[in-house]
Amino acid sequence: MRLFVAIDLPPVTRAALTRLQGDLRVGRHSDPDTFHLTLAFLDDQDLPLAEAVHETLSEIDMPEFTLHIKGLDVFNRARPRLVFAGVERSDPLVALHRKVRSASMEAGIALQRQRFRPHVTLARFPREMPRHELDRLGAFLEAHGDLDLEPFEVAEFGLYRSILGPDGAVHERLAAYELRDRDDLELKTP
Repeated sequence: MRLFVAIDLPPVTRAALTRLQGDLRVGRHSDPDTFHLTLAFLDDQDLPLAEAVHETLSEIDMPEFTLHIKGLDVFNRARPRLVFAGVERSDPLVALHRKVRSASMEAGIALQRQRFRPHVTLARFPREMPRHELDRLGAFLEAHGDLDLEPFEVAEFGLYRSILGPDGAVHERLAAYELRDRDDLELKTP
């Protein structure tokens, strides 16, 4: 199974990104049903490892936090591979990312070292883009680069299975892991 751990997006955020895609006239658009923020890509794993990672992810204990989608960018400016909506880094987001990676490795999954650059993929591009498509992409980034969506509360994250097909990937959520409500946090007294 091809697995990843991610934060799903609320319907209002998903709808705003879908409207934005309407102005993007280049690349293969991501299906709005698959919009997510990847915390860790776990690659192909067998069922025993998937079950082990589920157990370790279940032990993550963190409070809810706010996520803010802001700005647009591409990976590899010289030869763009994809365009994405940026996600502001925050201490809680980075902490959750680290805990997910740690839990995955504790379960026996070998993860590649990668810089965490939180984002939501809007579209992917072929290896070689014609000049006119690069110009369209540039115009899109110019017009919408100041994207600033309403922040939203993250109350859970999930373990997903990605099934690759001719029209792109289909994502199936295998498990959800709740974060604690801030109001449920107990004050510790000395």
